[in-house]
Amino acid sequence: MGTAPIVKIALSGYYGFDNSGDEAVLQSILFALQEQGQAQGIQIEPIVLSANPAKTTEMYGVKSYHRMKPGSLLRALRESDGLISGGGSLLQDATSSKTIPYYLAVLKIAQWLGKPTFIYSQGIGPVSRPMFYGWIRSVFKRCAFVSVRDTESADLLGKMRLPRERITVVPDPVMGLPLRAGVAAVLDGSASAVRTIGVSVRFWNEDRSELEALARSLQELLAARTDVQLRFLPFHLPSDEVASQFVIDRLGDHKNRAEMVRGITHPQDMLAQVASCDLLIGMRLHSLIYAASQYVPMVGISYDPKIDQFLHRLGMQAAASTARFDASAFAEEALGLLDAREQWAASSRAAIEQLKAQAQLPAQRIISFYKRK
Repeated sequence: MGTAPIVKIALSGYYGFDNSGDEAVLQSILFALQEQGQAQGIQIEPIVLSANPAKTTEMYGVKSYHRMKPGSLLRALRESDGLISGGGSLLQDATSSKTIPYYLAVLKIAQWLGKPTFIYSQGIGPVSRPMFYGWIRSVFKRCAFVSVRDTESADLLGKMRLPRERITVVPDPVMGLPLRAGVAAVLDGSASAVRTIGVSVRFWNEDRSELEALARSLQELLAARTDVQLRFLPFHLPSDEVASQFVIDRLGDHKNRAEMVRGITHPQDMLAQVASCDLLIGMRLHSLIYAASQYVPMVGISYDPKIDQFLHRLGMQAAASTARFDASAFAEEALGLLDAREQWAASSRAAIEQLKAQAQLPAQRIISFYKRK
């Protein structure tokens, strides 16, 4: 019996920035490629483009090159047999006008070098500059496989005149991230009289009005339930630690019932934290995805359409947004879910299981591409 053929695939995304959500995307893609590769008899050797190659290599045991050093970037693409771009919200111009040109340039260079390119469960948009439409379309047309994480992203690509039949809608890859072996048993045995509510926040409004409203809501919640402890989970370091402390400082007499988990960068450590909560209040998309994957009820705060798009896939809506936040209504919804964990998990199970299964599809298709060659 011969050895499995080796395929080297470069991965481009927002990796190496101490953002737990994006690190979870990377870990999920690595897991899916490994699993599908084994199933189809192909050995995958990832090459990750990272802002911190040494840390990425240490965390995942993969080869990594610096994403912003032209020589390193070219070396990675030349060594590879193809390039995966994604997942995450890579092609959007809300945070910077340089983001879209960077990720498209990486794809374009790979295409110039004759490498197959794949779009892996990306969230597309917002794209407020129409000048990017033609460039995105021309690069994506040359990709061997295009998958996006919601129908809204597919619709936006359709608006850019990318043929709809070229686009596959799949869940965020993090839906397929498993808990590290041995963690589940520990969590199952951790029943406690104290109910733990995980809280994932970030800064968004300049006047911090959404975090002020959340603090008022949490005060109401803690006043109503003496058996509740808050556990703040910063997903993007160090900024989310500062945002978490901002809310904790506004909890008044209840401040001693809040703790912050500091310094977590490995996605599976954060996944374990979320799994041990009875409820998750989240602004960060991947905090909500972690919760769903572990059947933890969630209350979403929307600052971006991607939050609403994910919640809609579970038949849910955000309880508040950064533009509209009714503190009392929010507290009421959270309290209702806190006492209905089993019912929520039972009613959501079918949708969650479907998303988990579909999360493997891009890796399956990419491995099949090399199997056919």
